[in-house]
Amino acid sequence: MDPSSELASSSARADAKVGLDGLLEEYAIGRDDHLNAPAFVVRPDDVRAVLSTLRDEACFDHCACVTAQQYPDRYETIYHLRSYDDATREVSVVVPTPIDDPRSESAAPVYGTADWHEREAYDLIGIEYAGHPDLRRILLPETWQGHPLSNDYDQHTPQVVTLTEHANPIAGDKRDPESETMFLNIGPHHPATHGVMHVKAVLDGETVVDAEPDIGYMHRCEEQLCQQGTYRHQIMPYPDRWDWVSSGLLNEWAYARTAEELAGIEVPEYAQVVRTMGAELSRMASHFIAVGTYALDVIGEFTAAFMYAMRDRELVLDILEDLTGQRMMFNYLRLGGVAWDLPEPRGEFVETVRDFLDGLPAKIEEYHDLLTQNEIFQLRVVDTGVLDPEVARQYGCTGPVARGSGIDYDLRRDDPYGYYPNLEWDVVTESAGDNYSRLLVRMGELEESAKIVEQCLDLLEDWPEADREIRANVPRTLKPDPDAELYRAIEGAKGELGIYIRSDGTDTPARFKIRSPSFSNLSALPEISRGGYVADLIASIGSLDCIMGEVDR
Repeated sequence: MDPSSELASSSARADAKVGLDGLLEEYAIGRDDHLNAPAFVVRPDDVRAVLSTLRDEACFDHCACVTAQQYPDRYETIYHLRSYDDATREVSVVVPTPIDDPRSESAAPVYGTADWHEREAYDLIGIEYAGHPDLRRILLPETWQGHPLSNDYDQHTPQVVTLTEHANPIAGDKRDPESETMFLNIGPHHPATHGVMHVKAVLDGETVVDAEPDIGYMHRCEEQLCQQGTYRHQIMPYPDRWDWVSSGLLNEWAYARTAEELAGIEVPEYAQVVRTMGAELSRMASHFIAVGTYALDVIGEFTAAFMYAMRDRELVLDILEDLTGQRMMFNYLRLGGVAWDLPEPRGEFVETVRDFLDGLPAKIEEYHDLLTQNEIFQLRVVDTGVLDPEVARQYGCTGPVARGSGIDYDLRRDDPYGYYPNLEWDVVTESAGDNYSRLLVRMGELEESAKIVEQCLDLLEDWPEADREIRANVPRTLKPDPDAELYRAIEGAKGELGIYIRSDGTDTPARFKIRSPSFSNLSALPEISRGGYVADLIASIGSLDCIMGEVDR
């Protein structure tokens, strides 16, 4: 970031702190500032009042993440708030609750995205949220004994998960006393659910009355695994496994950005360029598979568009394999930089990437001819799955899902990191908010990512050999300051991929929370599917481009 911009940003944050102090004067009972934002401690029964004030009077309209954790003497919920109009405006609301009664007000009536986040906090930590519309487990079965991330969890408790019948939640209900409805299970083992996801759909004829995503089939305790790993060596391989569809370098950067800021590590400029190039190649590979599988979902296009997309993704994976040594689980980033420089012979690698970029415009035209201009495809996706911008904000949607609803929010530009501020590229948005718009955004982002990669190649090709510093000098053992807390995010392929870390002064995190963009995006599925047909529901699921490994973690 330009020094003058950084100074202006720091000044703005200082001004915001002064204003927020006055705004929350009657509610705040203390301060527990994080490295990225001021943090106000409030009482459990003031949560909605505080969050409503921040949303309505201070324009914090984006509840980016909700983190829950347990200390020896208390439980704690943290609401990480941002502004869609200015991602550098951040504030945290910290809600402590006593050990013997971990209960506070639910934020779900204020921020829709808090619905799922609080259910996860209840499921894994054990905090209860009064007034929550549907407080039950979300990742683990209802019969699970205990809360796995709580301090008193007994790992040896026998767990018996019984088979329960899924009841129709609409039939006989006051919401629909007249019509006869049908309960339909979609998934969890179905290609259209893009992974192991179960959708409980209620139909009135062919019209979707309700659709509830049932997740958790791929929950792998990723946060707990990271809490047991050391910052320096053991955590980095895990992020590749969250969104495994070629997005590994993006995932790794989310962790690297957070840990580097927590430990005060400065990444060399050359390494930033390499990271930026690799991240955009990962974004392209992810978008190719999103476009190809969407053609398969919507019109069963297995022969042309799907196969072309797989072909082009393979070309990107070939490049990433040359760069990182792996095709999917890259483990290429290191705290302070990258593992190694561009492969040798260097000129041959650069030429391979340029050949791919030179052929991309013609391929993009092919996709438009085969898919976006296909009349049958348009009939299926235009004006279906409409996500209103206000609803998208309410559910914390980000990435192509939000930009497809006209929300001009992209952390590469709005909360700059890496080498992005020094490059020429545009944020792609569409205004209609339908399934078609979300596809068009991904198609446009393929072209923008190609622009970024090409500029990075120009820089790397001309970079003096003596100045090619791939990594900062990082201590073998990292021990950030005790009680340091930080939430940082990058623009992943699916949207805002954030990490919250709390340090206890050791070489492993005391709390490691993953803010998955797919998790929040998927929570909006009921809003965009009600009133449509079953076929529209399938198109809507595909348009969200969710990866269940990232949703469940």
